[in-house]
Amino acid sequence: MSIWWSLHLRREAASVPLARRFLLGTMETAGVDPDISFDLSVALSEACANAVEHGGDRTALGEPGDSGCGRPAADSGQYRVTAYLDGEKCRIEVSDSGPGFPARRALRPAAHSPQDEAESGRGLDLIQQLSDHVQFGNRPGRGAVVSFDKVLKWREGALLTV
Repeated sequence: MSIWWSLHLRREAASVPLARRFLLGTMETAGVDPDISFDLSVALSEACANAVEHGGDRTALGEPGDSGCGRPAADSGQYRVTAYLDGEKCRIEVSDSGPGFPARRALRPAAHSPQDEAESGRGLDLIQQLSDHVQFGNRPGRGAVVSFDKVLKWREGALLTV
């Protein structure tokens, strides 16, 4: 058996604990080891907080001389969280309608200078530390997506064991 769900949430701070509790409830019911559940819930909280803070109010970026340069782009005021649990792993994706990640972050996790580390990106780095595999990507004209996986461990008698 596997579980899949998707939430469309408003880009508001109150949505972050809601998404976290939804994930924790799903994992508790399925029988996922509490330590794994905790790691994934913290990573999810960081990804959601990033979507809330940076996931909208973008401006359409055009080339110089392009008549669309500087025009406000559609901001849905929402972001989406999708989780997939199966017998071996959990994959979580958080997507928004913001300007996306800087090119260096979207292509690959980049080394940061101490100044960069102090100013931003710590949440994304935490997601990397708590997950087995992370991807940061941009959806051209539609925002950013953070996708992360973790191999699951199960409690005795869990519903979704391999």
